[in-house]
Amino acid sequence: MLIREFETDDLDRVMKIWLESNIKSHHFIDESYWQGNYDFVKDLLLKSPVYIYQECKTIVGFVGLVDSYIGGIFVDANNQSKGIGKALLDYIKKQHKELNLQVYKKNIRAIDFYKRERFLVVKEQIDTNTNEIELVMNWSK
Repeated sequence: MLIREFETDDLDRVMKIWLESNIKSHHFIDESYWQGNYDFVKDLLLKSPVYIYQECKTIVGFVGLVDSYIGGIFVDANNQSKGIGKALLDYIKKQHKELNLQVYKKNIRAIDFYKRERFLVVKEQIDTNTNEIELVMNWSK
């Protein structure tokens, strides 16, 4: 197991995980939304701090940040519920005094994960791109 900084050569694998994870965990949003944002996210990943979780030279997860905002923690479908998301979160917690994120209210599994990791819901809002309710969550040391 290795957590390391993103390299340009990682992009295709990371984007595959991003797309498949979003479609799987956001069944309440049409796949076309994620496909339509693919190039935007791809460009964003090249400009943002991203940390890769790698096992046996295979990327199985990653986390993307913008300052103290977690853009997302994504884990390959075959490797979920194995502690990879927690390892990535613990890694970035060491580098920050506080972190925040937004998560769809219907994504119960992710909300439960973040609550276990001591994130608190600070407000609810509507994501105007999807018209879905999302929770704003914060963590601080």
